Amino acid sequence: MGKTSATGFRRIYNAFFYSMKGFKAAFINEAAFRQELLLIPFFHIIAFYFSQSLATLLILLILPYLTIAFELVNSAIEAVVDRISDEYHELSGRAKDIGSACVFIFLVLTPLCHLLVVLNYFKLIEF
Repeated sequence: MGKTSATGFRRIYNAFFYSMKGFKAAFINEAAFRQELLLIPFFHIIAFYFSQSLATLLILLILPYLTIAFELVNSAIEAVVDRISDEYHELSGRAKDIGSACVFIFLVLTPLCHLLVVLNYFKLIEF
């Protein structure tokens, strides 16, 4: 598929459908993406029930989507690396590992922040 020459609204329209193709590809091909999507309602329930400020609520609502966003970027990196070659190369491994590390940060940060808010709600910690 070559570069598109669409401009204006047509470019935005096309970009929307390319994004939907990306979501579909991730859902079909990436188990981690599906698992993280399943956790979003759980995290939203915690966010709405236990948040005691708008700022806390917004942070807790945004974190799962950042996890998903980094999962998409990591999957894209892996797809490009695998497209280039299936042979091991140090730089390919490094690229995949760094992408995985980005996802890992949010896989730790998201539940940790939710847990801290719940503990604060029950006055088990104060902040």
